[in-house]
Amino acid sequence: MLSPSLRITIALLFITSIPQKSDGQFQEWCIADKQTPDEELQKALDWACGKGGADCRKIQVNKPCYFPNTVKEHASYAFNSYYQKFKKRGATCYFNSAAMITDLDPSHGPCKFD
Repeated sequence: MLSPSLRITIALLFITSIPQKSDGQFQEWCIADKQTPDEELQKALDWACGKGGADCRKIQVNKPCYFPNTVKEHASYAFNSYYQKFKKRGATCYFNSAAMITDLDPSHGPCKFD
């Protein structure tokens, strides 16, 4: 059995290890669900970059998030762009069940997810 002070210390270490934004909120990203078929991801990606209003410039050819050039990676970037841009207005990370929330930063190499 752990002592109460040790339990508190462990809880504090856990809480402080979770990424936080500068305004004190927990950082989270919206990414493509890897179990979703590419054709469903492509439909959601097209919507996010079109009517959805996501900023998809970084997933264009010769831009920092173009590689890896997969539907899953491009959808993840677009979903997150949309979610971060509109979540304060009630947007969700749903995309017809093609997306999910993660607390693990999906950024890689020169590709930074905001």
